[in-house]
Amino acid sequence: MIAPDGALSIERHRPAADPAIDCFYVYPTVSNDPTWQSDLQPDEAEYSAVRLQFARFGEVCRLFAPLYRQGTLRRLRAPAGGPAPQGEPPPPGVGGYADVRAAWRWYLAHENRGRGVVLIGHSQGGAMLTRLIAEEIDGQPAQTRLVSALIIGAPVTVPAGADVGGSFRSLPLCRSAGQTGCVVSYATYRDRVPPPADARFGRAREGLRIACLNPARLAGGPGRPRSYFLTRGFLNGSGGTEQPEWLKPPRDIATDFVTTPGLLTTECVRRGEFDYLELRVNADPADPRADDLAGHIVRATGPDYSWGLHLIDMDHAMGSLVDLVRAQAQAYGARPGEDRP
Repeated sequence: MIAPDGALSIERHRPAADPAIDCFYVYPTVSNDPTWQSDLQPDEAEYSAVRLQFARFGEVCRLFAPLYRQGTLRRLRAPAGGPAPQGEPPPPGVGGYADVRAAWRWYLAHENRGRGVVLIGHSQGGAMLTRLIAEEIDGQPAQTRLVSALIIGAPVTVPAGADVGGSFRSLPLCRSAGQTGCVVSYATYRDRVPPPADARFGRAREGLRIACLNPARLAGGPGRPRSYFLTRGFLNGSGGTEQPEWLKPPRDIATDFVTTPGLLTTECVRRGEFDYLELRVNADPADPRADDLAGHIVRATGPDYSWGLHLIDMDHAMGSLVDLVRAQAQAYGARPGEDRP
C-alpha cells in the first residue's frame, strides 16, 4: 500500500476459510496462441488473468475459473493489420460460448449444491456471461442462486431511465451494496480523454442505453475506488502506455501489486450517446505519489483511445468489487430460506 504521504506498507491477502458463496469467472481475451481459437491447455496468459482479476475474490467466495477456447489476441488484432491467425476459423458452435455454457452446466450439476454464486467476467468474458445469463439464468430456476453478476468492459443494455429490460428480461441493475440478484457493468474512459467517435464501448444502440454502475458508489455520483494495480505492466503484456513511477523520487516496490488509497475518483457519466465510467487521477504535485496513471492501449501509430482504459477496467476498482461481493454475500445469506433453493 502506498499512503498519500508516500509511506509503504504490506497488505496480506487472506483467503476465506469457509466462504458461503461461489464465484464463477470468465476471463478476457488473453491467449497468445497463433490460431483463431485458443486450445484447452492453460499457459501463463490464462494464469495471469486469474491472478490479476479473480484471485482476490477468494477473500469472499470459492473460486471457479473454467478454461475455454476463446478468440485469441491474434484474431482480435488481425483486422488492425496484425498477423493473420493460423489455420481455418472454427465452425459455429465449437469452443467459445459453447465451452462456457458447458462449464456452467457442469458447475451447477456437480459443485453448486444450492449455493449462491457471483458471475464475474471482463471483455470477451463479460460478453460470454451476458449471453449465458440471457439463455441459462434470466427467468429460470438458476436465477434464485445468482448473488450478482459483474460484467465489466462488455455492454449490458437497458431502456433509458430503467434498471430492467434490454439485455435481461428480469435482472435489474445493482443500486446498493445490499441488493442481490442484480448486475454491475461499466466501461472506463479517462476524464480528459472521453470516448472518441470510434469508441468501442458505451455507445447507445437500438434505442437502448449502456448500463453504467460505479463500484465505488452504486447509488450514483463520484466515489473513490479501492484499486489494485500491477506494479509494472498490464494484463497479458498488452502494449499499454508506460506506467509512471508510483513515487517521486522513485523507490523500490517489491510486491507485484500496489494499492493507492484516494488516488482516483470514478463516476458514471452520460455524454450524448455514450454512458461510461469516468476516471480521474487526484493529482497532488505536493505529495510524493504519482500524478498520472497509464492504461491506454498503444498501437504503432500511437495511443488507441477507442478502447478507453480497458486494460485497467477491473484493476482500478478491484477492492471495491470485492467489498461489494462481500456485502452481497451477507445480504444473500440473510434472505429467508424459502427465497433460496
